Amino acid sequence: MPEKIVRVVFTIACGVMGGLWARYFIEQLNEAGNQIPMMPWIGVGAAVGILTGVVVLVAVHLISQEMYERLAPAVVAVVIALLVGYAVSRYMLFWFPHTEPTLQIFISVTIVLIFGYIGIYVALNRAARWESLMSAVKRTSAVPASAGGSIKLVDTSVLIDGRIADICASGFVEGVLMVPRFVLKELQHIADSADVLRRAKGRRGLDILKKIQDPESKVSVVICEDDPDNVREVDAKLVELAKRFKAKILTLDFNLNKVAQIDGVEVLNINELANALKPAVLPDEVMEVKIIKEGKESNQGVGYLDDGTMIVVDGGRVHMGKTVQAVVTSVLQTSAGKMIFTRFIGVIQ
Repeated sequence: MPEKIVRVVFTIACGVMGGLWARYFIEQLNEAGNQIPMMPWIGVGAAVGILTGVVVLVAVHLISQEMYERLAPAVVAVVIALLVGYAVSRYMLFWFPHTEPTLQIFISVTIVLIFGYIGIYVALNRAARWESLMSAVKRTSAVPASAGGSIKLVDTSVLIDGRIADICASGFVEGVLMVPRFVLKELQHIADSADVLRRAKGRRGLDILKKIQDPESKVSVVICEDDPDNVREVDAKLVELAKRFKAKILTLDFNLNKVAQIDGVEVLNINELANALKPAVLPDEVMEVKIIKEGKESNQGVGYLDDGTMIVVDGGRVHMGKTVQAVVTSVLQTSAGKMIFTRFIGVIQ
């Protein structure tokens, strides 16, 4: 909210300054003998001032994403910006010693206004995000030398899913989990969403990150500040970083999985791990399943194991709501998971 207020005030101030500049020049021209109407040109000057302010806003937004997060604290940023703006204005006026006092004031105020906004923008962003970033990032962002080639880049989907915390606690994940800064930003953006469901997912992701960063955690978590400039999408940035650090990508995203494999980057997919850990079944094995819905084909019933594996029972449609015995005929592994096809034997209850 403070950022929006400052943006609006800055834009209005730019419009006012633009109008004052236009009025000044029109007065100078009219004193020279011209008859130029004042009001239309003041409006044009105000519009130009507003446009200039918008350009400055966009430029600061694009530049600051990568630069100001590594600068001095908020107060220092404001002071430096104001001093630089004043120094630049005085330097410009040094070359024009005979400039009228009014014009000198206009030049100084305009330059200090622009630099002052840049400093305030930097300060507000650092003040608003410093505490949350420092609480989320409790360890150094440098990759430990002992990590070797066991670095794993963590995608946003993995943090939102949450199972990574239990996997880490089990000790099956070794090496270093690296969370890029742009992934953390995306997670914060989701946590600040107006949509209730997205906001809950984002906050869950931040909670999971803090959980695996706990000092008692069995993995080392670092925040990577590198942000490839030649790509914009998060998935492409992850692939680029994986190549740079010779790391693996930990994700649940199907598309990222395929793109990374095409680029020769190894991917660890938690869904594939979960499918691999499901109990193995063999043809002619007898199992019990409760029929809960109809299948796609006639006379088929569908049930599920505790781990979510779908069981298709041929001849089970008429036994909806009952637990039946069935013999396994085949097992189909799909990208969505494992499906077990069975044949009805008899009703248990």
